[in-house]
Amino acid sequence: MGKALEYEDGRCRCTWATPSSRLYVEYHDSEWGRPVSDDRRLFEKICLEGFQAGLSWLTILNKRENFRRAFDGFDFEKIALYGEADVQRLLADVGIVRHRGKIESTINNASKAIELSRQFGSLAAYFWSFEPDASQRPSRLTQQVLQAMTTSPQSVALSRDLKRRGWSFVGPTTVYAFMQAMGLVNDHSETCWVRDEVLAERRRFSIDRRCHD
Repeated sequence: MGKALEYEDGRCRCTWATPSSRLYVEYHDSEWGRPVSDDRRLFEKICLEGFQAGLSWLTILNKRENFRRAFDGFDFEKIALYGEADVQRLLADVGIVRHRGKIESTINNASKAIELSRQFGSLAAYFWSFEPDASQRPSRLTQQVLQAMTTSPQSVALSRDLKRRGWSFVGPTTVYAFMQAMGLVNDHSETCWVRDEVLAERRRFSIDRRCHD
């Protein structure tokens, strides 16, 4: 995600928020980077990041409502009960990405999400235990720094831990994109108008953070 770019409304935004897509701009302004503690949203996002592999996020964003409909609102308690009939139903759904491996991964990860939520009290408590300390973050988020940061030590650690627990489609790059989107890091560029709002939200944000084993 690059430096900020001034748009027609006079606001500067991260350059990845394609001006030609109103949906993308709205996603950038209202969602990306803002801290999330809702377990379903966290599960949805890490699954959709897996579906994005090899595609653009805009492709997934355009299909997101279809994904929500097809996967019971990403209620992982329900998804964990899916069987082969559900896999076939999803493979026939033209509104989503019809990739058997990614569909089966979502079902598998749902059962693992139940295990995590029971162990840590919530998915949020688990994921936020991997939030980096401010001292571990770059002092300035320049275009060059952002372009080079496709992973982080924390995303590598989170990816490794998820895989150890049986999750799939959770490589370090996928996990870092998840961390960026869910607000575990604030990667809005220095001149992006959203950055200060996210900083303020992060100051107000609170969650029961328990140490992972």
